[in-house]
Amino acid sequence: MVAVIDAPVTPSAAPRTAGAPMRAPAPPRPVGRAGRNAPPVRRWRGVVLGLAGLYFLGPVLVAFWFTVDGVDGPSLAAYTRIFTAAGFVDSMTSSLLLGLIAVAITLALMLPTMLLVHLRLPKARPYVEVFSLLPLVIPPVALVVGVRGVLGWGNGSEFVEVSAAFTALQNQSLPLVLALMYVVIALPFTYRSLDAGLRGSKVTVLVEAALNLGARWPTVLWRVVLPALRTSLLNAGFLAFALVMGEYTIAKILIFPTFPVWLAQSGATDGQLQVALALLSLAFTWALLLIVVAVAGRTRKAKP
Repeated sequence: MVAVIDAPVTPSAAPRTAGAPMRAPAPPRPVGRAGRNAPPVRRWRGVVLGLAGLYFLGPVLVAFWFTVDGVDGPSLAAYTRIFTAAGFVDSMTSSLLLGLIAVAITLALMLPTMLLVHLRLPKARPYVEVFSLLPLVIPPVALVVGVRGVLGWGNGSEFVEVSAAFTALQNQSLPLVLALMYVVIALPFTYRSLDAGLRGSKVTVLVEAALNLGARWPTVLWRVVLPALRTSLLNAGFLAFALVMGEYTIAKILIFPTFPVWLAQSGATDGQLQVALALLSLAFTWALLLIVVAVAGRTRKAKP
């Protein structure tokens, strides 16, 4: 005879009727909202954000108060003197045109090169990367010294055409030689931005699919590549334009009256005007950055 021992039946050992689904064990309930032993992260989040905002916005607010502080009380006279200041319009126009020209040349040079490297010559990518990152290694002062030597040789050339071409590059109202130098300096930032865009958007797959469907290269570039790289192109253009609007060393050594040079010289006669222009430049840069972020966010939402 076999002795049968009666034992209490637990829920896990209870018999399951035929056809009934097996239920998973219920997860353990958390203790409290964030756990009893969890660190008070949310308590310090506001403190850290407040200190960061004070660190970044504090100098801006102090500078703004310096610009509006007058003898008879707060006044916006420093901001009203901007457009009537001698040399402001010419220097700002020159810097804006140089920025647009540098952005156009940089994108026209780097976009086809990066597409060719990613689509047809992947083995050449390390060489293109090294050449694009060289401006980070070469100091701007050394670059200016070399450019001045080339300009001196061109100005003293016996050929009239060469001398005329170098004279046109050094026009004081629009020094195109600065735009060419800014293209070289902006190469590292443009390369990184376009390379990240090409790797993240899978342009190779999109281009191959468009070509298999019978599209030609102009159509592929306009309808496939440019929409896929819209954010990267905006980032590259913004970085190059911001670099042009803030570059001082090269223009100062070559004695060209760009906006940063004029801004530095205006401080010797009117300190409030200089700080007011610096604040307006900061606001203009932030506005461009917000536009880039907004366009990039709209592009991400449009993707399925």
